[in-house]
Amino acid sequence: MVDVNGVRLHIAEQGDGPLVVLLHGFPESWHSWRHQFGPLADAGFRVVAPDQRGYGRSDHPEAVDAYTILHLVGDVVGLIQALGEEKAYVVGHDWGAPVAWHTALLRPDMVLGVAGLSVPPPFRGTWAPLAAMDKRFGGRFYWNYFNRPGVADAEFARDTRTALRKFLYSASGSAPHTGPRRQPLVEPGQGWLSTMPDPEVLPEWLTEDDLDALAESFAKGFTGALNWYRNLDRNWELTAPWHNATVTRPALYIYGDRDIVPAFPGTPELIENLPTLMPNLWRKPLKLTGCGHWTQQERPDEVNTALIEFLRHVGAA
Repeated sequence: MVDVNGVRLHIAEQGDGPLVVLLHGFPESWHSWRHQFGPLADAGFRVVAPDQRGYGRSDHPEAVDAYTILHLVGDVVGLIQALGEEKAYVVGHDWGAPVAWHTALLRPDMVLGVAGLSVPPPFRGTWAPLAAMDKRFGGRFYWNYFNRPGVADAEFARDTRTALRKFLYSASGSAPHTGPRRQPLVEPGQGWLSTMPDPEVLPEWLTEDDLDALAESFAKGFTGALNWYRNLDRNWELTAPWHNATVTRPALYIYGDRDIVPAFPGTPELIENLPTLMPNLWRKPLKLTGCGHWTQQERPDEVNTALIEFLRHVGAA
């Protein structure tokens, strides 16, 4: 347990050497990086993965506006310093990726290199994201569903283990693949989980023990985690000073070709242009064939290989 930025964070840690901070996404915990600890530690790195604020055994502030991107970056900055370091490599998946990217954007002096999985680097749009998606999809986009106070919180909490099982399976590359993935919309009168299949057998990358650990981490509910989404428009307002700013630290981006996030409106074009937009992108975006949203869990070997090569490359520069 580490005190940082006004909250207490639970962390998992292994290894010695340059610090690598691993940031999970939604709905996950530090446990989503279980396959990365050993290989990265064996490669000579000190690996630390927190339960981010609102998750697991870490603090769950009550105020919605305690989960802005500035708070989340502040937690990473505070964690690096609390661990006795001045700089670190920062790696994030899903929501952890925007936190990692923004840490590199706002505090490049503290970031040796940055890697994002699933969610590409931030390029602030012209319109506030919740408002834009509400207009584009008539309020059906899942961000807008998550933004309604108490609604998704209650749906997920009714049967936490089943909710997580359906979500993890449906967003993975293990789910039936029949072509381009549709946008994640929630139809009126339905819940987020309504159309998601419930697998009779877990995919090979997810064990019953993994699911148990994840379900236990949400014993305090989902509100803290969902509050991240409820700050999307607030984050857009707060990051106005960095409009058109670019991540300048050495960077790596990895995604699956069956992940719905890289198919969000405007995102395929962004990914295609990343090598031009980001001169310090270490290599062109690494696309993993057949991989869904849970990148480092579904394809740990490929992710570990790419991360270690990237970290060593940056360290040798």
